Amino acid sequence: MDNVLQNNEWHSASCNNVLARLNSSSEGLSTVDAVKRLKSTGPNILDRQTRENAFKILLRQFLNPLIYVLLAATILAVAMGKITDGIVVFSVIVINAIIGFIQEYQAGKTIQGLLQLMPENATVMRDGKQKTIPAADLVPGDYVLLQAGDQVSADMRLTFVKNMQCNESILTGESLPVEKNTDSIDADAEIADRKNMVFSGTLITSGTAEGVVVLTAIKTEIGKISALLQTTISVKSPLTKSLEKIAQGITYAIILVGVLVFLIGIFRNYTFIDAIFFAITLAVATIPEGLPAVITIASTIGIMRMAKRQAIIRHLAAVETLGSTTVICSDKTGTLTLNEMAVKILWNGNQKFIVTGVGINTDGKILNKDSEGEGTEDEIGELIRAAALCNDATLQKKEGHWKAIGDPTEIALIAAAGKFGINEDKLRNKWPRLDELPFDSTKKIMATLHQSPSGEKIIYLKGAPESVIPLLLNSEKSSIVFDTGQIREEALQMAGTGMRVLAFASKQLNSEHLSLISEDDLCEFTFLGIQAMSDPPRLEVKEAIDSCHNAGITVKMITGDHPATASAIGSKLGFINAERVVTGKELHNLNTRELQEVVKNTNIFARVSPEDKLNLVKALQANGEVVAMTGDGVNDAPALKRADIGVAMSITGTAVAKEAADMILADDNFESIKAAVEEGRRVFDNLLKSIVFLLPTSIGLGLVIFIAVLFFPSESGILLIPMQPVQVLWINLITAVALSLPLALEAMEPELMNRSPRKPNKPLLSSLIIFRMILVSLVMAGGTIGLFLWEYNIELSKGTAHSLAISEAQTMAVTAMVLFQVFYLIDCRSPNFSVNKIGLFSNPFIYIGIATVLIVQTAFVYFPFMNRWFHSSPLKAEAWGISAMVAFSILIIISVEKWIRRKLYKNDTL
Repeated sequence: MDNVLQNNEWHSASCNNVLARLNSSSEGLSTVDAVKRLKSTGPNILDRQTRENAFKILLRQFLNPLIYVLLAATILAVAMGKITDGIVVFSVIVINAIIGFIQEYQAGKTIQGLLQLMPENATVMRDGKQKTIPAADLVPGDYVLLQAGDQVSADMRLTFVKNMQCNESILTGESLPVEKNTDSIDADAEIADRKNMVFSGTLITSGTAEGVVVLTAIKTEIGKISALLQTTISVKSPLTKSLEKIAQGITYAIILVGVLVFLIGIFRNYTFIDAIFFAITLAVATIPEGLPAVITIASTIGIMRMAKRQAIIRHLAAVETLGSTTVICSDKTGTLTLNEMAVKILWNGNQKFIVTGVGINTDGKILNKDSEGEGTEDEIGELIRAAALCNDATLQKKEGHWKAIGDPTEIALIAAAGKFGINEDKLRNKWPRLDELPFDSTKKIMATLHQSPSGEKIIYLKGAPESVIPLLLNSEKSSIVFDTGQIREEALQMAGTGMRVLAFASKQLNSEHLSLISEDDLCEFTFLGIQAMSDPPRLEVKEAIDSCHNAGITVKMITGDHPATASAIGSKLGFINAERVVTGKELHNLNTRELQEVVKNTNIFARVSPEDKLNLVKALQANGEVVAMTGDGVNDAPALKRADIGVAMSITGTAVAKEAADMILADDNFESIKAAVEEGRRVFDNLLKSIVFLLPTSIGLGLVIFIAVLFFPSESGILLIPMQPVQVLWINLITAVALSLPLALEAMEPELMNRSPRKPNKPLLSSLIIFRMILVSLVMAGGTIGLFLWEYNIELSKGTAHSLAISEAQTMAVTAMVLFQVFYLIDCRSPNFSVNKIGLFSNPFIYIGIATVLIVQTAFVYFPFMNRWFHSSPLKAEAWGISAMVAFSILIIISVEKWIRRKLYKNDTL
């Protein structure tokens, strides 16, 4: 059995040969045999080896250089006997890890609900009887029954086919359904040419068929592509790269300065334990412990906002990357368009009629283009009737929702008939079908024979105009006057605008004619008219594309459709240089350098293959672009994974595409991409505000400890230090949660979508940000040390015990630092503008955060259990007042700095 399963040439063998080699038949397998095979092959489920388990997600939260330093500080604190300090430091590590784990795990849980490649059930023959079994239980040799609307559960060799067509776009990228047969095919045939097979994940659009399962799970064509994704390398987000550099820089600086502090302590005759204590305190002070939590929480808030705007984010880093996107490569079908073919124009040989309404439904009218009145029975009645009868699709409204089954083109014809007031079921009952000639992809026609309510026999014909015209009756013998040259001209004109054109004709037979259609009957038809349809652009997309252009983002269309269709849609949607279209065939003739040049000036690519998509993404990235790429098929997965932001479709997307993507569009709409970019920019802005807020605080705390080690004496055997490690952690922890978090909820900056994207190579910490960080750090450190010394000396002058004087001075220093941050937070709400300009109360969460900090700081100062845990002491009211006045200086200083910078550097922003 194993040797058989390794064979990939099932399409080249005859039906009987395939059944024989699989020890199967049209009666199916026995239940006993099927169970044995299932144990051997395993369940028919797509293998997802790349998915991380919960333990790996949790472990990754600790793989951070800053966390390593904190862990070392925890171990040293415990070794020195400072158990409480060690527990507090370790608690911070655990809290950050829990927050990060919950958010990543929840993102994984969200996507699990979307990753459904296999249908739940399949209809098979087992023990000679028709049964419905779970699709996961399918095994090679199972004999499966297929019909229109079924999603294929495994790779199968067809043994019987009746008018069956299959949509294989997820696998091949071909948007039109493929007609199937049972004939053997050359062994070297490409997947798209294997007409005698159906593949896992594809959809039966019409007809019925029977087939035998030859491959399941990871051995299917879709499974193979999924496995190939392992070789495609994902690209790190710009923020991730920047934060890694910052984390490394902070880590090296902490280690260097920590060693320096230790050596200074030894030089100043501190004990070994005291020198280590100072080094730990400085490390704890300098590490922005809350930064990982703030980044995670801010990104999560962005994820929730994006979800409300139909964009589901799989990875936290993708939120920020969206804000840096410079190029969006979008598929056409379903993203820029509705993915619903709709009849737009009817022509009866003399007059044109416009079909109103959008989408697959019967809401709309058919209006005469000249008179603007509705089309009449005499004008278009038989044309509409022919399209509904020479048709295998159905369109029904159930529980308020429209459900369509069949080929998209035929569904569009049924919808147009509904707008004319014709119900296809009732019409087909009155006009029973006696025989049919199914659509022939070679002849490009379909014919059906019907009996009219009056007993007449009529053949209705539809097909490509160039195929129908040669079968028409001489116009002189027709009751309808028509000119074949004019028909061709009209058809070409409509096709040139990107529409698909079908011609219709009829032929009345004499009453003695057999109820069958023969080849001899395919002549002397009467022309009825033309119906032209298209997949219309989404109404909201043009505005979204214009918004992207204003934001400095280039939008490119990459599609498998015809160049003329792509160009027509591009022109309607406002693409830049929409008349210039490059095809996949042209791309194949370009070398790497030439391709990089072409992608700079071309925005529409047509007839492209999966490899072309991947190469286009690589070329854009080589040009320094941050690329967002959309796709829905398995063949799009490598390009989705390679892109900086892979965007998969939820409605039409395959599980493999969703697995490879960073973001999933719940509504398959380009408008949602634009909304996600907007939210991404907002998230980045707010993250930058949080970083600009947090880092100066950490640096300021480090300066406080460093200055103390350099200059402060040891009084009465007690280290004179403005803050103890647990007090430093208190500041960092409550600041990160209560003060930084409200910054993540700031409204969008003015003109957010009217500025150019952030350059990928631009440092996160610009020279202006570094200058402000140094300024804020010096002010905070200077004010805090000054207040500590002032309070310490005041208490000593009152005769307060030395240990109590230090405790009160440290409490005042902590309070001052917290108040510094409260006032600095107000300045950080906008890095470039004053508080008055952005609105004092535009973000009420800021004041909730401030109130929270003041409440818990009051508890830190006055609650006995907090005094024990954090070595704090109660303060008098005047100490609060003095601390507030000194801390208020930061608001004035930064406001003045903003004003000076706007005057000197008008175009520079943080």
